[in-house]
Amino acid sequence: WLHRAAGLTNPCDHSEVRFALRRMHRSRGRRSKQKRGLTRDLIDRMLTATDGSLMGLRDRALLSVAYDSLCRRGELVMADVGHVQMAASGSGSLFLPTSKADQEGNGAYRYLAPDTMAHLSAYLEVAGHSEGPLFRRVGRGGRRSTRLAGDTVARIFKRMAEDAGIVSLQISGHSTRIGKAQDCVAAGIGVAAIMRDGGWKTEAMVARYTEHLRLNESASAQLTAMQGRSAFRDLKSENEEKFSKYQGD
Repeated sequence: WLHRAAGLTNPCDHSEVRFALRRMHRSRGRRSKQKRGLTRDLIDRMLTATDGSLMGLRDRALLSVAYDSLCRRGELVMADVGHVQMAASGSGSLFLPTSKADQEGNGAYRYLAPDTMAHLSAYLEVAGHSEGPLFRRVGRGGRRSTRLAGDTVARIFKRMAEDAGIVSLQISGHSTRIGKAQDCVAAGIGVAAIMRDGGWKTEAMVARYTEHLRLNESASAQLTAMQGRSAFRDLKSENEEKFSKYQGD
């Protein structure tokens, strides 16, 4: 970018750089490891496993807001109490003054479900703060402290998953975004609506998060249905029966 700004040739376009990248991709591959998506069934298990302490109420509210809003971890920790608004229907909204995809600060609103608003209300009532950072660290003795750091979100989600008996190895601060996108695709919601809610500029990440769900729409899956092979049968029992018949002969 500095070269371009100075009107100079981009050094990354040099053949030596391009060939080096191609060698690297051939030896290491280009596909990154996919983090685990926290889908609604896992979210419910994690919410149930939390206790009624201030930390438990905060974690429950944080997880609920993260899933509903499709927020990145940096957006979650930058939220203030004043950014949350409740509607007459019981649902609410979270205002994002800026985000990774909105560097100029146009702002955007994200939907919060009624049950999420209930979790938020319970947390704020016990925490006792009506302004400033929405999600804060909980000090010793349950004292509320400073604003949560972004890297803390992943640790909270991992701890909640472990308390619920869920393997937390591949869970990250963005796992709620992945899981929500997967739930939306599984429910038949269009990619355009998912992109708008999650602040994605292209379909690439949504497609990556949900590619295993798209297998049911593949040519092979459609042909399998047309051939009448989609119904489950106990093939193992059938094969054992045929084998025993040949043994008898």
